[in-house]
Amino acid sequence: MSKMWSWLTRKSAMKTSTRLPQIDRVTYAIGDIHGCNDLFIKLLATIQADATELGEVPRLVLLGDYVDRGTDSSGVLDTILELEGQTWCELHVLLGNHEMMLKRFLLESDYGADWAAYGGAATLSSYNVPTPHPRAPEEAWEEARRALAQNMPDQHGKLLDRAELKFIAGDYLFVHGGVKPGVPLDEQKAETLLWIRDEFLSAPKACDYVVVHGHSAREDVMQTDWRIGVDTGAYATGVLTAVRLRGSERVFINASR
Repeated sequence: MSKMWSWLTRKSAMKTSTRLPQIDRVTYAIGDIHGCNDLFIKLLATIQADATELGEVPRLVLLGDYVDRGTDSSGVLDTILELEGQTWCELHVLLGNHEMMLKRFLLESDYGADWAAYGGAATLSSYNVPTPHPRAPEEAWEEARRALAQNMPDQHGKLLDRAELKFIAGDYLFVHGGVKPGVPLDEQKAETLLWIRDEFLSAPKACDYVVVHGHSAREDVMQTDWRIGVDTGAYATGVLTAVRLRGSERVFINASR
């Protein structure tokens, strides 16, 4: 099932702004997918149909966390690779903290137990790699690392290597986690952009852009006059959400089981 609803019918603090944020062309941003390839495919179909109805070639921004927790991390990366070869949208793939953890495990087997406990076990399973016991000897985790490196297609690794940390369009900044309040954008650390949470979420305003982000899951979208959070915890709730930005309008779209 897919669903769309408009910010215009859900008034927020934005109502008090003297100037509504603008974007130069229709842009869709999808929240954390976390291995839910079935929902990802459903949502993409809805977005493509919506863009066709609008008669526009949109931007599509993926906000990171494609892997871990859900059952089909490998399939999600396959779907993204297929998107790269299609012409109906301009694709921007952002890096999430879970992709960074996956990349770290491919370099450091002793990180495996921490990553597996944080959702990485599901990614190992999607590549047909058994997860060692958390207290297994280092040799077992090294064996798992080697098996993952062997089973993961080269294209998957290259996709993660070329993923962006952030993307800017109009008055909007797209990033996985958020930004450190008061720090110029060009001085933000990669770790901050991927991992920040409370300091960003609790700030009166973090930067001069409206920040569109994932990372901090809730059952419903989060929005204030300066940020939009579209991580609705797909792996746990069965709902994957996107926001469509067009001019000053916001429309939320989701796919559910």
